[in-house]
Amino acid sequence: MPRPTPPTDDVLAIRRAIGDRIRRVREHHNLSQVDVCGRSGIDVASYSRIEQGHASPKLDTLIRIALAIDVPVADLVRE
Repeated sequence: MPRPTPPTDDVLAIRRAIGDRIRRVREHHNLSQVDVCGRSGIDVASYSRIEQGHASPKLDTLIRIALAIDVPVADLVRE
């Protein structure tokens, strides 16, 4: 199986921006990472990596996060 191509700098920048948006909305709703993880069923370490931009969530995970923080998915990925 071929190795995946590493993400480009622009992809990494957008990934970090999405993580920042998730964090800002979470904090706006006065939720901790543990709160969001409890609501979404995502483990804290994985969620933290998503917020920091170190990991790319699958679409289903992004949907679960959006539902947990009560925001449309589109608001998280809008540039």
